[in-house]
Amino acid sequence: MKGRIMAAMLPILILVMLISHANASSKAIKQRMIKRLPEIKALKDQGIVGENNKGFLEFVGEQKTKADVVQAENNDRKQVYRAIAKQQGTTVELVGKHRAVQIAKKARPNEWLQDANDKWYKKK
Repeated sequence: MKGRIMAAMLPILILVMLISHANASSKAIKQRMIKRLPEIKALKDQGIVGENNKGFLEFVGEQKTKADVVQAENNDRKQVYRAIAKQQGTTVELVGKHRAVQIAKKARPNEWLQDANDKWYKKK
């Protein structure tokens, strides 16, 4: 009897552990992204990076300052997009494109954005 109860509870315990891990992982991603925000804002203010039409940061000129920060941000965004895509039964690419539209709406004047035709422009 105890064996059956334990066997029945095992999938539930595994699910609880996975949810706990996912929450801890998403919390860590959020903290990293918040910590990077001032550097990303500075890069945008300097015109070094912009938001592409896929929901990621991209260098808009020859200067590649803080490439490690940009790569780390894009890696975390991809993980977030992947989780959202899985939850919604869609693709990472589609989530990124939808996020790019949201980012563009919230962008500050003079930030670089990429339109649907891959053309870069400064927000007015």
